Amino acid sequence: MFPVQFIDSGNAEALEPLGTKRKFWFTDATGRRLLFKAEERGTGEDWAEKLGCELARLLGLPHVHYELAFDTAAKTPGVICESCVVAPTVLLMGNQLMLDRDPDYPANAGRRYRVSEHTVAAVERTLQTLSLPGSPWCDALPEGVTTAVDVFAGYVMLDAWIANQDRHHENWAGMRSGETLALAPTFDHGAALARNLSDEERSERLNSRDEGRRMPNFARRARSAFYAEPGDARAMSTLAAWQAFSRFAPAASTIWVDRLRCIEAGQVEELLREVPPDRLSAIGRAFTAELLAENRRRIVEEFEP
Repeated sequence: MFPVQFIDSGNAEALEPLGTKRKFWFTDATGRRLLFKAEERGTGEDWAEKLGCELARLLGLPHVHYELAFDTAAKTPGVICESCVVAPTVLLMGNQLMLDRDPDYPANAGRRYRVSEHTVAAVERTLQTLSLPGSPWCDALPEGVTTAVDVFAGYVMLDAWIANQDRHHENWAGMRSGETLALAPTFDHGAALARNLSDEERSERLNSRDEGRRMPNFARRARSAFYAEPGDARAMSTLAAWQAFSRFAPAASTIWVDRLRCIEAGQVEELLREVPPDRLSAIGRAFTAELLAENRRRIVEEFEP
């Protein structure tokens, strides 16, 4: 089982204002400064976050590492992670980076979603100004992945694989250190893996005779936070967003697809078994395994190098 780290919110040092979930920073016994993200709604964001980072690890993507946690004071599950930046390095969210490039970008409109200016092309142009994340984030990066656009294409392929619908312009970032501006590792995957479905719906979809209710149709419904053109009414699907980004980095995208192709079902199932049963049920594990298998099939079969 994945270990669960027990923490005490009475030791909170500072609240984290970004996002909608209760979060706070604290320092553990070893001196590490950690962020605790509470899972108070019972929607599975904690196990989805943990699995998202473990699947990113299998691919070799630069990623923030998450551990399952439990707040003993509030009796609340959640996850913990270290910050990906240490002073004097600062984190600049995607909306800030987009605004720096385009003064008309709606970075401060109070919206994370339904920002149609958050297009694949605009993000790609912004990424061209960033360097690779650097060590230790890139220690497992495949040979041939050499630019921030190459790496980000991998992030968006991960989104398509895990059905992450939450890569809005405050869920990707750059790291500024002096004159260097690098892409940040991927983070915040708690909205992935259809984690908020009830077990009743999972079971019904796995066993339904109605093809419209089965996994292939369900998987196609996942929407990204990227748009094809400014003014579009609807965001692209996670698969379409990945395919669009892959055209900006065809060689690297071939490498990412090859990495995904080499990940076996048994490796995914082993990770799912590591999630404690009080956080993910047996039917939840079965549904998640089928969702990942279906998305993997679509990415591999529909990729055009």
